Amino acid sequence: MKNFIPVFKEKNKSAEDRSKVFIASRRDFLKIGSLAAGGFVLGVNFQCSSPSGEVITFAPNVYISIGSDNVVTLIAHRSEMGTGIRTSLPMIMADELGADWNAIKIVQAEGDEEKYGNQNTDGSFSVRMFFEPMRKAGATARELLIQAAASKWGVDPAECYTENSEVHLKESRKKVKFGDLVEILPTLPLPDANSVKTKDLAEYKLVGTDVAIYDAKDIATGKAVFGADVDLPNMQIAMIARSPVVGAKILSYSDEKALAIPGVSQVIKIEGAGIPAGLDKPLEGLAVLASNTWAAKKGREALEIEWDLGPNQTYNSAEQLAEMVQSTQKPGKVRRERGNFNSAKSSASKVLDKTFQAPFYAHATMEPIAVIAEYRGDGSIEIWAPTQHPQWARGAVAGALGLELEKVKMNVTLLGGGFGRKSKPDAVVEAALLSKAAKVPVRVQWTREDDIHHDFYHAQSAQRIVATLDSSNQLTGWNHHTVFPAIGATGNPDELHPSDGELGLGCTDYPFDVPNLRIETHESKAHTRIGWLRSVSNIHHAFAIQCMMDEIAEMRGKDPIEQAIELLGEDRNLSFAEETGGKYENYGEKIEDFPWNTGRMKKVIQAVAEKSNWAAQVAAGKAVGFAAHKSFLTYVACVVLVEKDANGRLTIPEVHYAVDCGIPVNTDRIKSQFEGGAQFATSLAMTSAITFENGQVQQNNFDSYQIIRMPQAPKKIEVHIVSSTEKPTGVGEPPVPPYIPALANAVYKLTGKRIYSLPFSI
Repeated sequence: MKNFIPVFKEKNKSAEDRSKVFIASRRDFLKIGSLAAGGFVLGVNFQCSSPSGEVITFAPNVYISIGSDNVVTLIAHRSEMGTGIRTSLPMIMADELGADWNAIKIVQAEGDEEKYGNQNTDGSFSVRMFFEPMRKAGATARELLIQAAASKWGVDPAECYTENSEVHLKESRKKVKFGDLVEILPTLPLPDANSVKTKDLAEYKLVGTDVAIYDAKDIATGKAVFGADVDLPNMQIAMIARSPVVGAKILSYSDEKALAIPGVSQVIKIEGAGIPAGLDKPLEGLAVLASNTWAAKKGREALEIEWDLGPNQTYNSAEQLAEMVQSTQKPGKVRRERGNFNSAKSSASKVLDKTFQAPFYAHATMEPIAVIAEYRGDGSIEIWAPTQHPQWARGAVAGALGLELEKVKMNVTLLGGGFGRKSKPDAVVEAALLSKAAKVPVRVQWTREDDIHHDFYHAQSAQRIVATLDSSNQLTGWNHHTVFPAIGATGNPDELHPSDGELGLGCTDYPFDVPNLRIETHESKAHTRIGWLRSVSNIHHAFAIQCMMDEIAEMRGKDPIEQAIELLGEDRNLSFAEETGGKYENYGEKIEDFPWNTGRMKKVIQAVAEKSNWAAQVAAGKAVGFAAHKSFLTYVACVVLVEKDANGRLTIPEVHYAVDCGIPVNTDRIKSQFEGGAQFATSLAMTSAITFENGQVQQNNFDSYQIIRMPQAPKKIEVHIVSSTEKPTGVGEPPVPPYIPALANAVYKLTGKRIYSLPFSI
């Protein structure tokens, strides 16, 4: 994804400076005043890999504070949007430290690259990026505490251990609270980084278990602070009439009627980016500022605007999709090749040629965007935002206002859902521009309609797959044509083919052992803002490939699971390097560190077959479907059971996932992500679609852009976590890709109707 996600790197730090733990100075402490006064603060500098494969450095990325009251405070520097990352990363530190989890306090970090390094909570890479640094941080603090207790008791540190926020002396009843050691800790030398030993996995008491989300009680009782919960003195509420077509400009306007509405104070024009729209710039619009949300809304409705709708005003998504389908009938740009597909086709006994289509999707997060900005007289600005990417938002504000980065303070609230939408900082820039212009604090409040009309959409797609079988009924050829507007086109309109990163999301990493293979792309222009949505192009690639594999299995007279295991071949690591010309990006990780291993995929397939009783006879009126897919370095297999109710409507009584995500950190959160992923994917499969006519989105709210209702939702979702000691990988996005084709394949078994277009209904 490195082609379009900004990476922020720390500057002017030597390798030595970037690789050590340190006792925080008074100056450091003042920068993090939310930690325990009168306590001990440990800062941590560690290197790790970013999703682009570059080394990201921290100065420091995390603080551990131990107060004299025995409260251990941990900084959470990632954004919480329901994934539980504010729980999972701190619990790694707490487990290594030997802290009492029930007495832990977690503080949300502000968005600051210099203090916390990479804070981009996107791409399912938080745990894989920070697992080892968090372990090292906790282990270092633990060794310091043991040194302090050992010196106090005059014993060998090897005779001590930590548990429940206390240091214990082995084979005795002697113990001391962490808080009683804080005065000794700053006087001790830090242990050598190379000598610090992390715990064996078997020693962990938190990692690998169900740990409830840290924010659950506050969320349930209404104490949690989301974007719209921030309230400042003299704050104005802003609602914006944005360009209805991407690239539109205001020719003229009248705000007389808007200003006549009680409560409305100002109308301010926002200069939009035009074309290209960009990923971090606002659309052109008129903002109505008022003392309350209702007045702002009514004022916006009263605006009279004449638009120059620009070159996208004739755009029709259905017409473009038809053109995309036609383009797949012609030769495309070859992006991966093995053997000679044309030869395999000419000598084939059977040829299967199918085309798959998927629509635009909106993110439709439960909380519409709300961003608060306060521009101050000293030329500084403070932001409160539900952002997945605080550094990008901070940098975008600094650029838009012409400020030094240090003049922008970025506070991160809870997100109320993200799915990739809230990594884009366009709304943050809106709030900053308006506060500066209005000279008062401003909350930019998006409505559900705004959210659906002005998203960064998951691109619609067309895919044609041609498969060949020889006289022995063996799969001999695979030709995959894929076409969809690229994310990069949002910033560069001349980008007409998907990037290597987008193709590596389920297409060019096709793992099956087929001797003749060709993958091709075709041109497609972006006429709206395209962005990444949960699992990105894995969505449409997995849908097409796994439905096609099911159809091939039927043609061959094979069980789909048996065929998948057969075609994965012997247990081995795949690299895709030679056949893609070295352009397979592997989610930004080195392929030798995170290889594509066929054995691990076979294990999850075998696990889901066993746990779902795949081989058992299914009762009349029911059917099961299967699919397996690796995304964001995580292996997932899925079985979906479907049936019709008394009214003939499709129901989904049972879903089984098997997942290998390496070391499972918080099994509660893994299960929750897969449970939510199944619901999310059901909507994409059956009810959700964005369409454009005359350049404008035709859907308005959840009545027309539908999210599944309770009767349509899967009733029972079983998540089977495969035991692993491999490096941890992501779980936020991997539930989505295999679910949709597993559902589609089950529907075929039930109805006899193959699914080639999303969304579908029966």
